[in-house]
Amino acid sequence: MPTTAPTAHEPAAPAPAPAGRRRWIALAVLLTASFMDLVDATIVNIAIPSIQRDTGAGFSAVQWVTAGYALAFALGLITGGRLGDIHGRRRLFLLGMGGFTVASALCGLAADPGMLVGARVLQGAMAALMVPQVLAIIHVSFPAGERGKVFGMFGAVIGLGAVCGPLIGALLTEGDLLGLEWRPIFLINLPVGIAGLLLGRRFLTESRAPHPLRVDLIGTVLATAGLLMLLYPLTRGRETGWPWWGFVSMAASPLVLALFVRYERIKARKDGSPLVELSLFRVRTFAAGAGVQLTFGVVSGLFFLIWTLHMQLGLGWGPLHAGLTGVPFSLACSTAAGLSVQKWVPRFGRAVLQAGALIMLSGALLYLWEAAHYGTALGSWQLAPAMVLMGAGMGLIVAPITDAAISEVPAEHSGSASGIFNTTGQLGMALGLGLSSVAFFGVVGGSGEPGEAAAAALAPSFVDATTHALWWVSGGLVLVFGLLFLMPRRAPAQDAPERTAHDGAAAEQRPVLVS
Repeated sequence: MPTTAPTAHEPAAPAPAPAGRRRWIALAVLLTASFMDLVDATIVNIAIPSIQRDTGAGFSAVQWVTAGYALAFALGLITGGRLGDIHGRRRLFLLGMGGFTVASALCGLAADPGMLVGARVLQGAMAALMVPQVLAIIHVSFPAGERGKVFGMFGAVIGLGAVCGPLIGALLTEGDLLGLEWRPIFLINLPVGIAGLLLGRRFLTESRAPHPLRVDLIGTVLATAGLLMLLYPLTRGRETGWPWWGFVSMAASPLVLALFVRYERIKARKDGSPLVELSLFRVRTFAAGAGVQLTFGVVSGLFFLIWTLHMQLGLGWGPLHAGLTGVPFSLACSTAAGLSVQKWVPRFGRAVLQAGALIMLSGALLYLWEAAHYGTALGSWQLAPAMVLMGAGMGLIVAPITDAAISEVPAEHSGSASGIFNTTGQLGMALGLGLSSVAFFGVVGGSGEPGEAAAAALAPSFVDATTHALWWVSGGLVLVFGLLFLMPRRAPAQDAPERTAHDGAAAEQRPVLVS
């Protein structure tokens, strides 16, 4: 389920393109890195029950296995792009890929939940160094006449990775290779990463931005602190009896984030290199689009986690059964995404996105009714219509939302707008995963300690928790539908220079969603 979520850094400076076959080998390395990152973002949920049984992870650790990656990626994304502009995109790409490979090994060798969560955070941070460089390197490696073809190949890889990630995770987990259970979902990155490093060192061309923006370390620290002060007690509070320090931390979080906003304004006046260009939020369509992206990220983060747990812990399905049940969702999402961008949005504009929200809402309500009606007897074929509706609705939103949101942003700020937009979606996903403590796990009860007897006893509770959480999902989709009224009916036409600048930044896509 791909989404247009470009990263932000300065458009690439012209540089000599690698000659002949070298640049196509370089492209293969870059596309493989993108595929590896995307698969790792979508592969984990399907293995969560196996991770619980093997490591003894509780519910809060389960949330951080996915939320930690999303949060680290989101907070490091803009900084990673700027570091590439300053120190060299090839250098940062190889550093990120090397770190990502090491973090994958640590995930696969994790001896306890704490080590796994820490390795996942490191993995997300390394992805934030690697991913922003991918299409910037492509931009300097291929002449303008070939970039359309190359960007099309990149989009195909995004779609393929989104569909294949959950299935690869299901096959590796169900196959239990060498008795390793869930661990191969991370260890499979080792040969891919090593090969990518060796080929990348030989075939990638170095490039830098002529006038790069500075790194905003203080802004990054303030944003990280403010978000952790909200997310950590939100995920840990239920299992620790909601202690007083958690409420104090969550209450202080908005104050720290307000301090972040104040600092960003000072930073913008001082050197023009804030982490977040706050002036963009004066553009109504961008502010509304960011609101849609944040809310949709919350909905998605919550939905994909509860969907996986409902199928495996509530209905007792194996990983492969659950993974195959998600195929109609993925196919419907990919099909609708292609049609929305190519045919429907140019003709009907904003109404396509609003139709997507309503279609997805109808799928969520159908799923809710089926879960309540059939209980633990719900089958894959009964669930399929709801999955098709939710996938199709999501595809109508995620593909065109970025272009719609930044359509009125000045061309010189399109890179910054794209990066902020991507970060917003990733932060929304992390918030949605944190919200599952209240919307889902609070209904399940218990601490999530594994065991077959415990799992069987909790199965009806997982079904009840799913129906409860789906009301939250439905409410979020209603909010998305309302926020879309603030978007333009149709994106204004852009002239050629603006479109070129926009595409150069916005082509760097990264999925916002996990499955």
